[in-house]
Amino acid sequence: FNGSDLLNEEFEKMNHKKKRIIPNPNSYFLNVVCENCKNKNIIFSHSQTKILCKNCGVILCYSTGGKTRLAKGNRFIRL
Repeated sequence: FNGSDLLNEEFEKMNHKKKRIIPNPNSYFLNVVCENCKNKNIIFSHSQTKILCKNCGVILCYSTGGKTRLAKGNRFIRL
């Protein structure tokens, strides 16, 4: 362990979120593009329910107990 490790982002992510030098959450928001209608939907990375498209009603992602799992064919951009 040396001083240069303090600024190493990968080293910080390996630590538990409460033991990091600069605390930040593990969750984030995703901009998901529906495969059918190409509509963009903003979802939470750790959502507890399955998320449906607002336009066509297709399932965008499933809950896994932790992070959500995207359905096949959907693309995302981390916000």
